[in-house]
Amino acid sequence: MTRTFEELVAEASAASVDGWDFSWLDGRASEERPSWGYQRLLGERLATAAAGLDVQTGGGEVLGGVPVLPPTMAATESWPPNVARATARLHPRGVVVVADPDEPPLPFGDAAFDLVTSRHPATVWWAEIARVLRPGGAYFAQHVGPASVWELVEWFLGPQPEAARGRHPDDEAAAARAAGLDVVDVRAERLRMEFHDIGAVVWFLRKVIWIVPGFTVEDRLPRLRELDALIRAEGPFVAYSARTLIEARKPSVPAV
Repeated sequence: MTRTFEELVAEASAASVDGWDFSWLDGRASEERPSWGYQRLLGERLATAAAGLDVQTGGGEVLGGVPVLPPTMAATESWPPNVARATARLHPRGVVVVADPDEPPLPFGDAAFDLVTSRHPATVWWAEIARVLRPGGAYFAQHVGPASVWELVEWFLGPQPEAARGRHPDDEAAAARAAGLDVVDVRAERLRMEFHDIGAVVWFLRKVIWIVPGFTVEDRLPRLRELDALIRAEGPFVAYSARTLIEARKPSVPAV
């Protein structure tokens, strides 16, 4: 590697992190994909739905890649730059994009949708999902699982034993059931990630802001320099992401 630490960090600090497109990392970082193929399964379900809602849609990248959308389709997003991106991408396909602060209540009436979806939601409001689903409707999503990219988290924050349990599939399934949903499917996988230079790490942490909350280059400069030296000496920094596929259905007949 001939580029200096300062050059790599400056480039990554100046690059845009709008939207949910990770192509900036091409050739600089990699991540295995879950075996189930979320976008393909999402497309199959949306093709047969009458009314769909995609929660926390980001810039609409995943939803926009689905071949067939329901006659009625809405999406929510909380971050203003992503709202603009999602609107530009999805409005031509008839999707209504709603700016929503990612806290209850969802801005829709009861039993409005027969399918609610989400890819990597920051939070999951199960009671709200159950409320806006029609009887017999389903929630289908890919969540970030527990201790995702934990090697990178602990490099900067130190040991985090209590936080590692967050977003465990068993806990999420229990929360879905507590909201009155029947859990149809839960799958979990851990997937290898590689960061080939320190710029890739900086850009990733700027974009995925919950990995190291409040991350700035200035605050983390000593550890960034140490990680840069490690990558130069030993090769890519390896971490493991966690992904959960979950499908839950609202009973057709309310429980007595």
